[in-house]
Parts: sequence; structure tokens; C-alpha cells
Amino acid sequence: MSYADQRETKTSSVSLKAILWGILPLILLIAIIGTIAKVGTGIESEPAAPIEVVNVEKITLNDDGIQVKVLNSGPEEITIAQVVVDGAFWNAEFSPSDTLQRFERGTIHIPYPWVQGDPHEIKLITSNGLIFTGEVAAAAATPTPTGKLFAQYALIGFYVGVIPVGLGLLWYPFLRRFSVKGMHVILSLTIGLLFFLVIDTFEEGFEMAAEAPGVFQGTGLVWFGALLSCLFLIAVDQSNDRKLSSRTLEGSRVSRKIATGIGLHNFGEGLAIGSAFAVGEAALGTFLIIGFTLHNITEGVGIAAPLLKERPSWKTFVTLALIAGGPAIIGTWAGGFIFNDTLAALFFGIGAGAILQVIYVISKMILKESEKRSLSPVSWLNFGGLSAGILIMYITALMVKF
Repeated sequence: MSYADQRETKTSSVSLKAILWGILPLILLIAIIGTIAKVGTGIESEPAAPIEVVNVEKITLNDDGIQVKVLNSGPEEITIAQVVVDGAFWNAEFSPSDTLQRFERGTIHIPYPWVQGDPHEIKLITSNGLIFTGEVAAAAATPTPTGKLFAQYALIGFYVGVIPVGLGLLWYPFLRRFSVKGMHVILSLTIGLLFFLVIDTFEEGFEMAAEAPGVFQGTGLVWFGALLSCLFLIAVDQSNDRKLSSRTLEGSRVSRKIATGIGLHNFGEGLAIGSAFAVGEAALGTFLIIGFTLHNITEGVGIAAPLLKERPSWKTFVTLALIAGGPAIIGTWAGGFIFNDTLAALFFGIGAGAILQVIYVISKMILKESEKRSLSPVSWLNFGGLSAGILIMYITALMVKF
């Protein structure tokens, strides 16, 4: 056997040993866990009370009565033994069954004559005597999914998202008249707008997380979604920087990123509007439409700011308006028909991370240009622009908060 063959054989042997050492801890870990699961810890104790968790995910009111969608997020199976509506016991039908396994969903059909505008309380009593409650603040028939309602929700999302962003983009010719320092002020204003949006997105995400089943760790989903989406977009951006050397594309790319981040935020606004109409709060839904429309017109300024050194076509502006405003349509559909607190929390986290990445990119633009022209990146003018952006968003948000 030659020296080369001996060396190759030795290398293969070393590699095999390395693989075995890598697998051995996993095998031992599985064996330990299996032993504990089968034999137990040796400590004998009875739980003081059964551990059961029933989450009321959605309450629907229609001509047949009340439908309650529930989720068993506890560690064991549960059986819903009794249903109480407004203090009275009522018969109910269960689909697929009154017994739910862990993470299984079910629907409870209650033939209860609910009253328009009245509050109602539904209590679910398990076979172990635990009580879980769902409430209807003001009863109203839940909208039935139809083609007409689908189109109406789409129109609402268009009014709230696409139109105000498009109107904000119309300031582009006026913004082009600014000097380099003026452009930096506008970019700083954009950072202020986005900074407010990222805080607002986090708050919305945490509100959804509080409503989500605890087993899904909604707050963690918000943070994980934000961190991973931000780092992912930064990695993609760095990869593109190595492939694209033309600086003429820089402004357009940043504008698309801003539009994407704002679009994710506007998806959340659509969720709020659709959910309001889905539970019969039409007055609140209309209030949100007006408030969000006024609030979102300022977002067009932030999207247009990185384009001030370029001469984009009208198609570019239409595309940006659709990217930023279009998700409001999807959000309105989701909120009106298939809203889910857990997924909403994760999505808000992803949106917050995307906006943070855009803030990072714009800040780099200001620092790079300031260094090139020997300007101060944190001048009083830039500080004023950032403060103005936050103030503008805060004032317009007062029209939405309640």
C-alpha cells in the first residue's frame, strides 16, 4: 500500500471516529429521556388540581345561535361537560367532539336566542369542574363570507393603504428641490416616521401575544420574528451589495425596502379594521378607516425620500404604492375572515424587524454621504427632521387610538 493510500485510509478512519463522537451524546440523551419517561423520577405526588386550559378563539353569532371555536392548549385531553350562557345552562352540539386532545380545535354550537346590542357571557365547564369564559361585548350578527363582502373589504384596504401612500408620494417633485443638507433632513424625517412605526408595531404585536394561547409564547414569537427578519434582510442586503456595484440602484432599492416594511405594518392596520367589522363594531371600523387614512399619507414621504437623486418613472411610484398599501387589503381580509392571534403576533414581529432593517439602511446612507461631503451626520437639522417625523406620526396616531 502506498503512502497516499495509507494517508487516505487514516483520514477516513479519523472522520468516522469524529462522526461517532458527534452522534454518541445524542444517543445517550435520547436514552436518558426515554428512561425518565418510562420509569419516572421516583417522586410520588398527586397534583392539587387538574391542569386544563381552554382558549376561546372566536365567537360567531348567526341566525342559528352562537358558535364558539375553542382550542385545548393544555397538557392533557379535556372534556367540556356543560355550557352556560348568561347564567343559564344550555344544550350544545360539539364538533368534532366534546372531548379534545392536546392542541385540538373544536366548535361548540349553542342554539341561544342572542339579542342585538346586548352583552353575552359564555362559560364552558369541563368534566373536572374548571370554568373558562368567553364574552361578547355587544351582540351583532357576524358577517358571512360572500363575494360582495370580499370586494368591500378589498375596497376598504385600498382606501386605507394604497390611496394615502400614493398621495404622499405626490410630494416627490417638491422634495427634489432640497439641497444635500435638506435631503438628509428628509431622510432623518423618514427615520423618525419609521421609528414610530416600529414601536407601534411592537406594541400591536404584544397586544396580540397577550390574547394568544400561553403555550405558544406569543411574546417570544414577536421578539424572535423581529430578530430573525431583521438579520435575514441585512444578510440579503449585504449579498446584493456584493452583486450590484451600480449606485444608481441604491435609492430605488431602499425605497422598495421602506415600502415593504411599511406594507407589513399596514397589514396589521388591515387586521384591526377587518376584526372590528367581523365582530359587528362598524362604528369602530369606520373610525379606524378615517384615522389610518390620515395617518398613512405621511408614509409616502418616507418612501419617496431615497429617490430624490433619481428620476423614477410613474410605474415605479405605482409599484411602491401597491407594495406599501396593498398588504392593508390582505390584512382586512384576514381580520374579517380568518384572524388568528398567534400568527398575528408572529407577523407583527416580522414587520417590526423589517422596519428596523430599513432604519439601519437609511442611517448608513446618511453616514456614508455625510462622510463623503464632510458633513455632520447628527446635526441639529437632522435631529429636527427625526423629531418632526416622530411628532407627525404621533399626532396623526391620535386620530386612531381609543
